[in-house]
Amino acid sequence: MADVLARGRVLTPDGVVVGEVLGAGGVVVEVRPIDPAVAPDRWVCPGFVDLQINGSHGVDVGTAPGRTAELAARLPAEGVTAFLPTVITGPDAARADAIATVSSLAVPADAAAPLGLHLEGPVLAATRRGAHPAEHLRDPAAVAGERWARAGGVAMATLAPELPGALELIAELTAAGVVVALGHTDATTDEFQAGLDAGATHVTHLFNAMRPFGHRDPGPIGVTLADDTVTAGLICDLVHVAPVAVRMAWRALGPDRLALVTDAVSARGTGAFPDGVRTATGGLAGSTLTLDAAVRNLVATTGASVPDAIRTVTATPAAVLGLSDRGRLVPGARADLTVLDHELRVVEVRVGGEPASGGPPRRTR
Repeated sequence: MADVLARGRVLTPDGVVVGEVLGAGGVVVEVRPIDPAVAPDRWVCPGFVDLQINGSHGVDVGTAPGRTAELAARLPAEGVTAFLPTVITGPDAARADAIATVSSLAVPADAAAPLGLHLEGPVLAATRRGAHPAEHLRDPAAVAGERWARAGGVAMATLAPELPGALELIAELTAAGVVVALGHTDATTDEFQAGLDAGATHVTHLFNAMRPFGHRDPGPIGVTLADDTVTAGLICDLVHVAPVAVRMAWRALGPDRLALVTDAVSARGTGAFPDGVRTATGGLAGSTLTLDAAVRNLVATTGASVPDAIRTVTATPAAVLGLSDRGRLVPGARADLTVLDHELRVVEVRVGGEPASGGPPRRTR
């Protein structure tokens, strides 16, 4: 027998349904309309998916991959039910340890699910490395032998397409099921387009750590905004990207091509760096953003409708990863739900139909 998991304004692929979500066995069974007079003033959404998060509350995936389960338990508090633990450029041995550890990691069934690692580096442009340590950057040939693969626990890899051998690496990774994202790049327009032609489909934190836009050489930003096949991540904390640029990206990309990410680091939740984490020289080095706050920022900055804004953290990131059982509330999909109040704050989260760990206390009014 199916249970009622949540009631309110249910966001479905076909539009908003004032109704209730029924589930059984960890999956959605039905979205059933109900009398609007008895529906609570809530948005019932698919569980959020974060494609880029390095850590939080003192946990850093790259240096302590065994603590990823702790991170997974905390994420439902911001509506996240699935995520890509992200490892930035570091020692080769640390990267190998993270791949081995996270690919075999067990997390509680009521925590957010790690969907595979996002390797942000080490194949990055030295001139656009940001906070990534220069001594650990590698060229494409150096990492090709590591044979990253989706089946081996690597879901996404960010690299700079202009580096010698990068196009061959992109093709190899794509064939191995890895989603290739272009980022930390000084590529020209043609070099960036060549990366997409080689198989890359996503862009890591649009605007940040890439060659600026130029009207004669639009570069990575111009190609991304103009190419209607590529998706892009965006850190919508209004620190990494100015509100005007957020609005520009929104108008060009829309809800089906923009995926909000946090790029959060271990300092988040510790009270330090309230306005973004910075290096000793003042450069940005990750955020303290939560994904629910990113949604609120997008709505406030662009005037996006709630359903459209929610797609940027649900259906769109799921599609980036090629997943059809997440990010949508349809029969047969995972019963991962995030319930928001009228201020778009998380009031309830379910993972596989069950109340999530680390989520907010369930409110009945």
